[in-house]
Amino acid sequence: MDHTVELSLEQQFSIKSFESQVQKMSREQAQDFLVKLYEQMIVRENMYKQFLKHQWGLEPGPQLM
Repeated sequence: MDHTVELSLEQQFSIKSFESQVQKMSREQAQDFLVKLYEQMIVRENMYKQFLKHQWGLEPGPQLM
């Protein structure tokens, strides 16, 4: 994977640790994990979009009570 942004040593270590954990998973566990990870990525993307729309004044933010 081509990285245009350098990762910190901590991030590189985290990736190696994650890789080790994934290698210990069964195929079914890895597939289930990937589906959950993808879902989290989509939720995060939606949160970023909502945040940016609010910050840029494109739509009102959530009402806090």
